Amino acid sequence: MAKKEFRYHGKSLEEIKSMGLKEFAMLMPSKQRRRIIRGFTEKQKNLLKKIRENKSNIKTQCRDMMILPEMVGKMIKVHKGNKYVPVMIEEEMIGHLLGEFVLTRSNVSHNAPGVGATRSSASVSVK
Repeated sequence: MAKKEFRYHGKSLEEIKSMGLKEFAMLMPSKQRRRIIRGFTEKQKNLLKKIRENKSNIKTQCRDMMILPEMVGKMIKVHKGNKYVPVMIEEEMIGHLLGEFVLTRSNVSHNAPGVGATRSSASVSVK
């Protein structure tokens, strides 16, 4: 079975990549559109500059950067809090934030209660 061609609001990836940033913003929902129109922060601009220069091994702590069409196909390492996690940018990720794909919280699974945690464990020997 062939993979279905990607479309974003009726436009193919090539059409979206050929658009300017302001034209692309008009396809986006209001929150993302406002973010593009107001402009990016300095850290976000530096990240875009590295992506446009086709640098390899791009690391960023800019988890609030929106994924743009020019990022598709790139590998970006996003900071998780203690390490960098590689994220391969795909077409379906356009419009989302980088931080959405790198979770910072891990699942907590508790074991049996420790000694002294309950009244009945006070009489249990430590041996």
